[in-house]
Amino acid sequence: MLAFITTLRHPHNSANYRRVESLLQSTLESLNRQTSDDYIAIIVGNHRPSFPLPRKAVFVGVDFPPPSDVHGPQTGRAPVIWDKGTKSAIGLVAARDHQPDYVMAIDADDFVHRDVAAFVRDHDGDEGWVVKRGWVYSRARNAYRLRRRFYRVCGTSFIIPFDAYGVPAGLTVSSTQREIAEAFGERLEQILEHGYAFDYWRKHGRTLRPLPFPGAVYHMDTGENHSDNQLFGPALPYRSHLYRDFAIRPSRSPASSVWAAIGPAALKPDLRFQLPMFLQPKSYLQDYSPPPVRLQ
Repeated sequence: MLAFITTLRHPHNSANYRRVESLLQSTLESLNRQTSDDYIAIIVGNHRPSFPLPRKAVFVGVDFPPPSDVHGPQTGRAPVIWDKGTKSAIGLVAARDHQPDYVMAIDADDFVHRDVAAFVRDHDGDEGWVVKRGWVYSRARNAYRLRRRFYRVCGTSFIIPFDAYGVPAGLTVSSTQREIAEAFGERLEQILEHGYAFDYWRKHGRTLRPLPFPGAVYHMDTGENHSDNQLFGPALPYRSHLYRDFAIRPSRSPASSVWAAIGPAALKPDLRFQLPMFLQPKSYLQDYSPPPVRLQ
């Protein structure tokens, strides 16, 4: 069985929490269309979603404080890694009760291909897989593009045997963030944050095979992306396979989609500077201290 694990950011660190929930609902719709029922979806967050969950979804509530006193999603990498990492760990602890064979961590605004659970079921015993080719999608433009080295930009990229995570036996769903951090050590950041995961698994002798189809869609331009990534340049206008494979509904008319994909919007340059991977810090959490007082 495959366990999908996703986390919800603290409401204080969102631009619009209703929007966060709406994005999650779309993500769960893509999971609900899996062609195999051999999966469970685990959601970890501070507040139970206000909409009815699909039958294969389970919510696990936590009382973690906001990782940053900044109001909004752009808090910097360290608070995001701390909040997401500790909540993902709670998701792994909760998954333990369902005895999954594999785990796929997914971002709560992305989309998963309908055949992922079936593929994992049919290839039991493999060391795991990585999404090397996936789609990046903008609902604002109703356009998308194939992205190679997808795992470098999107957290919805790794399918790993549950046992490989070595979930500490002493942790429970009521454990504190400090207890989680002490139990997982460097793995909190190295394998529960996608930017480091590929290199970590490779260095520790795990050979991840490329998933043989674009297994996920990275949803950009949501207004809730902590990275504020956008889809720049020419792209493909919406096509029906996005709905068939990922449950993504069109957001524009066909003519408007073509215009947004290759018209003036496609000429907007990306003027942001991003450090290449080899120049990024080896640890963002090394000098991070969570806010000592919970914000109301």
